Amino acid sequence: MTEITGPEIEEAAGRIAPYVRRTPVLALEPGAFGLRATLVLKLELLQHSGSFKPRGAFNRILSAEVPAAGIVAASGGNHGLAVAHAAKRLGHPAEIFVPRLVSPVKLERLRGYGAHVRVEGANYAEALAASQKRVAETGALEVHAYDHPHVVAGQGTVGREIEEQAPGLDTVLVAVGGGGLVSGIASWFAGRIRVVGVEPRLAPSLHHALEAGGPTQVEVGGIAADSLGASRVGEIAFAVARRHVERVVLVEDEDIRTAQRALWRELRLAAEPGGATALAALLSGAVAVREGERIGVVVCGGNADLAALA
Repeated sequence: MTEITGPEIEEAAGRIAPYVRRTPVLALEPGAFGLRATLVLKLELLQHSGSFKPRGAFNRILSAEVPAAGIVAASGGNHGLAVAHAAKRLGHPAEIFVPRLVSPVKLERLRGYGAHVRVEGANYAEALAASQKRVAETGALEVHAYDHPHVVAGQGTVGREIEEQAPGLDTVLVAVGGGGLVSGIASWFAGRIRVVGVEPRLAPSLHHALEAGGPTQVEVGGIAADSLGASRVGEIAFAVARRHVERVVLVEDEDIRTAQRALWRELRLAAEPGGATALAALLSGAVAVREGERIGVVVCGGNADLAALA
């Protein structure tokens, strides 16, 4: 059973500090969004490349010896952007494999970072298989999107920052794709507060794994599939979730879109669907709010199609 410890997350925080932003938190006024809770938003959509992903990418790359063949990663979009950004910053060549469902916004940004982009497969799983074949051929360093200890420890620095910036939270809500972010944050808190995972009903990889007793393949789709569309949750995420994630709830695509538009309407935050998924659990009632509860919500990505916010 893989365990990510507090000291490992502290070490990651020191390692990546010169390369990532300490993103702000936004404490909302009482009654925001019509909720009785006190909400604090962690604005990871303001991170380099538009999501939390550079934390894990930098920690993985800086913890390894990068061969001349460079770096290979597979991604629905955000992880690829993070790896391309990190590789460019550190002076390494990068090859990013993405599935055909990648959004045009993310594909354009990926190419702008100078990475070699290869569109392979119908979904993330197929892009991952193609990337792993490439790693075997070239000896490049694989930077997995979520199922590697250094990646998870890097993502855990989000939890570390939230605790420093907004002490005394009762609950943190985190969107789940492959599970790197939720397992990193849950590893940091280690049961000291409630950590709740939120998945689209059309991409329920962690929810299904917890019901089945282990990671299994699930069908994925929906409006957040390019960021939360892992068809099989990571082994690390499953192990951590069994110990430190209170539960995983499911939300509908229409609830995600409602949350995305609410963030834009009320706060002028341009979150992508995956970035709005954690808030969707509150606005839809999938997570019940207790009177006076202090809730942290991770707004994890901002690579949005702005036309969808109208």
